[in-house]
Amino acid sequence: MAAPIPNSAGDRAAIMLRSKRGNQRLIEQFIQGGTFSATLVSAFTTIGIVVVLLLNSLPFFQQVSVGEFLTGREWQPAGGKFGILPLVSSTLLITLGSAFISIPLGLMVGIFLAEYAPRKVRNVVKPALELLAGVPTVVYGYFALTVVTPFLRGIFPTIAPLNLLAGAIVVGIMTLPLVSSLCEDAISSVPRSLPDGAVAMGATKFESIKDVVIPAALSGIVASFILAISRAVGEVMAVAMAAGLMPNLTANFLDGGMTMTAYIVNTSKGDLPRGGIDYFTVFAVGLTLFFITLGLNLLANKFVRKYRQVYS
Repeated sequence: MAAPIPNSAGDRAAIMLRSKRGNQRLIEQFIQGGTFSATLVSAFTTIGIVVVLLLNSLPFFQQVSVGEFLTGREWQPAGGKFGILPLVSSTLLITLGSAFISIPLGLMVGIFLAEYAPRKVRNVVKPALELLAGVPTVVYGYFALTVVTPFLRGIFPTIAPLNLLAGAIVVGIMTLPLVSSLCEDAISSVPRSLPDGAVAMGATKFESIKDVVIPAALSGIVASFILAISRAVGEVMAVAMAAGLMPNLTANFLDGGMTMTAYIVNTSKGDLPRGGIDYFTVFAVGLTLFFITLGLNLLANKFVRKYRQVYS
């Protein structure tokens, strides 16, 4: 039996409305399926990385004890010494040094852009800062060799030609745009009624920022700090060029050193025979680096959930 032919404008409108709703449902289902697929890809990629690290680290730990690996003071795979502390110490020194530079400067820049800078100045300064994030890391490495280290040798005559301090400075410059941009976004997201109310109650501009705006945006600000530290932990090329490739257990920024990422890159770029102990050290160091970064991210998420404030 043939479908009835609509004989009125109301019938035709109802049919068009049902067709439109059906198309919308198809679009919604397509978007939902696409986002779900992207989530699955991300999750399985992370799981795959962890599985590869674990499976390829297991042969290493069958030959080297976990205690020796974590507490050993010398890293010389060719000599059978597999203490990761020299790599960890260099990584931590560069990370802490870069954080000492990027975190306070980035926070101050974020406060200036969000609270003090005129719109024209903000529209120029913020994109200019973000351009630093697009500079190749090898350029920062050469900047450390040609500018930073000669400058430091004028202050510290005994500093090593390749040193941890230069690496910390260039990584701090690299992570500065990340901190400043995220801090500015977090501060700008605070409703203006809060600082305006504080000023109306007699607080100065600085007091309203210190006592009202910063506490309200604290979760986003701290998240930017953790992200900057994670970026510093994972930096490779600039650190390798500035700090060197000599494993050295030291707490002196004037000495050279070798970070975990620098070891992975330096070892992997050569003709590394598959299945040897040197081959598996790359995955053991990578696994250690993974857990350090994971811990930082878990700490950031916990802090953000604890201190997050939602405004309507």
